[in-house]
Amino acid sequence: MADDLVKIKEQVYLDPRPAELFDRYHARTRAKEPGPAYEAVRWATSLVAVGFYRTAAYGTERIPTSGPLVIAPNHFSNFDHFFMGLGTRRKIHFMAKSQMFTAPIDKIYANGGTFPVRRGHRDDESFKTVHAILDRGGCMAMYCEGGRSRTGKLAERAKPGIGRIALESGATVLPCAIHGSSHVRNLRRGHFPKITILFGAPLRWDRVGPGNAGRDDSRAVADEIFDRIKELYAVLEDGGRPAAKAWRPPS
Repeated sequence: MADDLVKIKEQVYLDPRPAELFDRYHARTRAKEPGPAYEAVRWATSLVAVGFYRTAAYGTERIPTSGPLVIAPNHFSNFDHFFMGLGTRRKIHFMAKSQMFTAPIDKIYANGGTFPVRRGHRDDESFKTVHAILDRGGCMAMYCEGGRSRTGKLAERAKPGIGRIALESGATVLPCAIHGSSHVRNLRRGHFPKITILFGAPLRWDRVGPGNAGRDDSRAVADEIFDRIKELYAVLEDGGRPAAKAWRPPS
């Protein structure tokens, strides 16, 4: 599968711009739900996702309709945000690398509920924004792998950040597998792969409060979440949509 992938650009891991430049984006996200830009983008991208990629989501009944929620999918493509958003009417906040926040597109990101993570730095502001979203009962997505897979395969391990968030917030975490999006980057070749999403069983840990999650505990929780994502992905890889439709959480 990896041999068929179009090479994606090398990532830039250091944003030299000062932290204060991003304060306004965090302030907006902490105070408000996503604005009109979210629904406008959702409408436009849904047409593409359904019309070209024949996207279908399963297990949507397992998505909590209210309360603090972290959706945790695998990550192959920049379109994963839009594919995942098809499965729920809840407005989802997204983290994005800070290099994406340049004028004039930054206004759409901010109004649409996206907030920056300052690459190459210890960015405590992004964690404060996560907690503000979850404390008001909001919904956000976090990619366990930390960035897009460059091989077309799942990473070996998750980054510990999602474990830290799960422990510090006590929010519900919903594992999610997105299958087929590793080939979305072949768009220039005229390839429109079929995309299938499978939402798993909600997970939750006792809240320890901000700053109180140790790295080892965060790592263990992140690994558990990612193991669930791998299990869901295997269902889609091996059995496709019939298996996704039939899948139920183990009792």
